[in-house]
Amino acid sequence: MNFEMIQAANARLDGHVRRTPMLSSPFLDDIAGRRVLVKAECLQHTGSFKFRGGWSAISALTPEQKQGGVIAFSSGNHAQGVAYAAREHGVSALIIMPADAPKLKIDNTRALGAEVVFYDRATEDRDAIGTALSRERGLTLIKPFDEPQVIAGQGTTGLEIAAQAEENNVENADVLVCCGGGGLTSGIALALAAKAPGLRVRPAEPSGFDDTARSLTSGQIEVNATTSGSICDAIITPSPGQITFPIMQKLCGPGLILSEDDTLRAMAAAFTRLKIVLEPGGAVALAAALYHPQDIPGDAVIAVATGGNVDAEIFAQVLQRFGTGN
Repeated sequence: MNFEMIQAANARLDGHVRRTPMLSSPFLDDIAGRRVLVKAECLQHTGSFKFRGGWSAISALTPEQKQGGVIAFSSGNHAQGVAYAAREHGVSALIIMPADAPKLKIDNTRALGAEVVFYDRATEDRDAIGTALSRERGLTLIKPFDEPQVIAGQGTTGLEIAAQAEENNVENADVLVCCGGGGLTSGIALALAAKAPGLRVRPAEPSGFDDTARSLTSGQIEVNATTSGSICDAIITPSPGQITFPIMQKLCGPGLILSEDDTLRAMAAAFTRLKIVLEPGGAVALAAALYHPQDIPGDAVIAVATGGNVDAEIFAQVLQRFGTGN
């Protein structure tokens, strides 16, 4: 896994991916006590950065692999990214999803033409299910984060961040990334190390599911005690990946751990001040930027808003409870 793969993925994504905006608000700056820039990947195709990795991986398949079809496992955002990319390439897709995934994500994945198979994330091993089905049906497995072509696609976000930071006259800042298995975090870190070395990536995770933060502290891969029970479904994984962790260990700063209340407050603040919709798992980086200023150095911070696929009733409850998110 290297920067050249990100450049190659960027070429394949050209004309297909959205260059998502870098947003700001003086109200958010006031909350954080510094300049806050928000990379709005919630406005990407399928509502999250996962489209990048899905397109990168499928566009790199051989003709034989495309004919055989693909399989992926996901709580919803990788599912939609792969499903959409597969449809556009004329490739069949089977997606393994947790039974408790948000209804919006399940419905969207099916609407994009993918077959959905459910599993119990508390008692079943999605990796084992995916491996078995891929062998049984002759499908190519596209992992959600520990896959070089997926990491390369996610890394194109970092190329955009580097360019947009320069446009905004930001040379030195922490770049906070909502982190599950580390595909986006490691991809952005690789891109910024090459293009904007003054920008340091830091993973942000929900409390109780801070495997990456603990792994960076201990120097070895740590595992979460459970893979269910958080509202941040999009970034709940057992542990960092075998490919992603060494990259994060080399290039990332310390992890940030967020409470559920701070994450939901950030969702409300993003809607009120930026007019964007974030899902809980896509808001933890912004929550860190806004409500953990003591843990972040410098005059500016960049937060990646990674996804916006939240069920309407959940979002309405968040707005009712937290108002403006101030």
